[in-house]
Order: sequence, then C-alpha cells, then structure tokens
Amino acid sequence: MQTDAIVIEHPERLALTRLDLDPPGDEDVVVDVEWSGISTGTERLLWTGRMPPFPGMGYPLVPGYESVGRVVSAGPASGRHEGERVFVPGATCYGSVRGLFGGAAARVVVPGARVLPVAESLEERAVLLALAATAHHALVPTEGAPLPDLIVGHGVLGRLVARLTVVLGDAAPVVWETNPARAAGALGYSVVDPADDDRRDYRVICDVSGDGGLLDTLIGRLARGGEVILAGFYEGSLAFDFVPAFLREARMRVAAQWAPKDLAAVSALVETGRLSLDGLITHREAVERADEAYRAAFGDPSCLKMILDWRARA
Repeated sequence: MQTDAIVIEHPERLALTRLDLDPPGDEDVVVDVEWSGISTGTERLLWTGRMPPFPGMGYPLVPGYESVGRVVSAGPASGRHEGERVFVPGATCYGSVRGLFGGAAARVVVPGARVLPVAESLEERAVLLALAATAHHALVPTEGAPLPDLIVGHGVLGRLVARLTVVLGDAAPVVWETNPARAAGALGYSVVDPADDDRRDYRVICDVSGDGGLLDTLIGRLARGGEVILAGFYEGSLAFDFVPAFLREARMRVAAQWAPKDLAAVSALVETGRLSLDGLITHREAVERADEAYRAAFGDPSCLKMILDWRARA
C-alpha cells in the first residue's frame, strides 16, 4: 500500500512524494485524509531548519499533526469502524522516512486508539482540534488552576486560548496584538496594542507568541506572585533579569504537548456549542500547491490558518 505525502526533503524544500506505507495490524486503522493543517509553530521551525533538537528530528520527514479523514479499514482490535470521520494527530507509518509528525499524507496507517471520532458537521474545522487541545493543556494543567487575564498573541492559538478562557472562566481576558490586521475577530474579550496598555498587575500571563525576547517585558507586567505561562514553541534559550522576577516572586510554567484528556475535553466543548472553531481557517490550497501553501502560511500576515485539501487524492 502506498500514499502521496508531503515530504520536507531539507529546509525550505518540499515535494509531494509517493511513499510506501507500513502494513496495518489488528489494532490499526487506515484513514484517507480529507484535510490537514499547517502549523505556524513547530512546522515553521521544521521548514526553516531552526527546530531545536527533538526526538525523531531529521530530514527527510513527513510533517503535520492536524489531519482529518475517513476510516477506510479498521483492524479487529482497533476499536474503530469503517466510515467514521476521525481526527488524526500524526502518524509514523512511512518506513525509513521520518514521520514528524506524519499527518500530511493522503492515506495514513495509525493505531485506532490514537484517532478521535469527530462530528460530520465540523468538516475542515476539525483540523483545529489539536490547537484547541494545546490551548486547553496550557490553561488547565490541574483542576482549579487560575486562568490568564492577559494573553500575548492573537493568532489561531491565541484566539483559542482566549475563547477557552471565556468559556471556562468568569472574567474576559485582555489579548495583546501588535499587528492591526490581526486585531479583529475577538469573541467576548478585548484586543489591544501593548503600547496602549499600562497595566502592571496581571495575575497570569499566557504567552503564545513564541518570542523569547518578551520574557522580561511580561515579568514586568505581573502582579506580585503572578505567573507567566510559556505556551508557544521557542527555538532558542530563554533568559530573564533576576531582580524584577525576584521582587514580584514571579512563577513560570512551560506548557508541553496536549494530552488525550485535553483533546476529549475540547471535543466535548465544541460538540455542545460552547467552544466555537469558526473564523479561524483563512486560507485553503489543493495539495498540489503545497509549496505555495507552506510559503503563504509562514509569510503572509493575513493567513491565520492554512489547510491543505487532500480529497482529490483519495
């Protein structure tokens, strides 16, 4: 069995390549992918070659962890059945070609326990479930954890963090955004330029910008005992001035990859209508134009979320 897949051969060079697939086992499903998303965090670093050392890192590789498709074959111990539409958080089924994170392909083989059935009505918006789960993981590491009153960055992840904060909390957060083109689209919260905000008493600041140079600025905006959540992906070493952090008794927390419980939680919020995924996908391309799609996803400031359409390859 074979598939067409996006292969990043080396930084800033990709190809749509025919690859052999590992044979499925009894616990696996075969999924024909309909849509996949392009991540402007980790995938940008893979594309540019600036990804820090990471398990499984190396070229050539198949990127992507935001795929949605249809189960076309289900092993007897997979727990899934043919015809289900499922979210696929990546795959490692390409033999000697690395799957990091392996979801950008027309067909994937993946354990049934890793996929999540999604509502038919979500269609392409289901690719956003990974980012929503990432946002949830940053916000809810333990029950009763305080929610942010400041979020830095109004891209897709920042919007999902803000929307979830509104859903889960009792006070609307402030979101910082320096790009006027990205200031619109707030749902129940306010978006401001940080130059117009003089507050220095934020209890919890969630940074999704990926800009490690902001750390001193964020610490300077904390109330005493406040916390900075690092929810972006940072390519270099992070540093901060000790004295301002000392005077505030600042705390810092790194939010890592989402857990299955986060994916289940946001899926339930979406299904009940409490969390909206509307208005976040701004650009779409056929997979044959993948090179143009990747360049637009990382270079066009008007692009919040780019998705690739695989349906013609099924």
